[in-house]
Amino acid sequence: MNTSPVSCDQAVTQVVAWFETLTPATVATLPALYATNARFKDPFNDVKGIAAITHIFAHMFEALEAPRFVVRERIVQGQQCFLTWEFRFRFRRFKQGEEQVILGGSHLVFDDTGLVTLHRDYWDAAEELYEKLPVVGRVMRWLKKRANS
Repeated sequence: MNTSPVSCDQAVTQVVAWFETLTPATVATLPALYATNARFKDPFNDVKGIAAITHIFAHMFEALEAPRFVVRERIVQGQQCFLTWEFRFRFRRFKQGEEQVILGGSHLVFDDTGLVTLHRDYWDAAEELYEKLPVVGRVMRWLKKRANS
């Protein structure tokens, strides 16, 4: 565990590199970047602790084919940052071979040693995911059209 002070810029650089090179094997190295009691929240999860967060990323590789993150922008201020990213993957059960892209952002808060204490993802599950699903997608597009008329 890291106990030396680390600049937020250094910590962000390490986290970005980890996400952009994430593989099933490197999921296990998450404790080098996240505090023991870190919180992770996204549209589907709200968990606390290394084991729970590790499980989310490990499950991502089980549920999807070739998932990967591409970080586009970063804003660092004090002990926190905001990242914009593309999440690229292929579904295993339908639209096989067709790469999907989810656009989103992450708010990260770091402790004095450079470990992530809060990771909150922001992305539109309706537009970025549900509309791409076969049956649910038709309903979501219809609802969106009705709401905009």
